[in-house]
Amino acid sequence: MSSEATAKTAVRTARAPQPAGPYSQGIEANGFLYTAGFGPQDPETGVVPQTIAEQTRQVLRNVGAVLAERGLTLDDCVKTTVHLADLSDFAEFNDAYREFFSEPYPVRTTVGSQLANILVEIDVVAVLPQGV
Repeated sequence: MSSEATAKTAVRTARAPQPAGPYSQGIEANGFLYTAGFGPQDPETGVVPQTIAEQTRQVLRNVGAVLAERGLTLDDCVKTTVHLADLSDFAEFNDAYREFFSEPYPVRTTVGSQLANILVEIDVVAVLPQGV
């Protein structure tokens, strides 16, 4: 396999929470931008909102900040993976999530997960424009 086929570039921003371990905020590879799973921490204050709707909005602002580093928006997303601490929060989560995306919506997987003192975590895959 050639190094060009496996080339990957880290994407970083101060406008999203910094990695808490050995991982990147985002990786660009093969025409896609993959983000890490982001929680609802405000990158400036570290504050975590209380409700699932508020947390969802902050998570998507965090994800959007990484995408913006490459000139992308949430509308460029083709796949999202959502982890909810409590699946009974789905309806309220979904209403907030809907505020950030337009049709055609990205495909989505939503699972119940044991999360560390947060209610939601989301990662995305976004498509980069051709020729970038």
